[in-house]
Amino acid sequence: MATLYQLHTPMDQLKHGVNEIARLWRHGDSILLLGSTIAYIDWLMAYLADSDIQQVAGIYALDQDLNQLADSAVGYLNLTSITKLLTDQDWVQLTQSADFDKVITIAL
Repeated sequence: MATLYQLHTPMDQLKHGVNEIARLWRHGDSILLLGSTIAYIDWLMAYLADSDIQQVAGIYALDQDLNQLADSAVGYLNLTSITKLLTDQDWVQLTQSADFDKVITIAL
């Protein structure tokens, strides 16, 4: 079984959030970016590369959170790191999926 980490943090707390996730990380876990955290996807990928976090099964974000960002900001994001953009219904299904034995929210 795997864990789904829901990460909701401002940029200045992102590295701390990744460090918190790394303390419990198991191969095959996934991350769901909440709120404006999707705007820091490039930084997240750099912090993941510098951490002990390996074999991320998926990185997800909510499409409505992406739509809340300015179009000019979205154009600069490397969204190829996102496994899937989720609707609200997709989010509920993901958090209730049998693939995950627990969902942990990290909000800093």
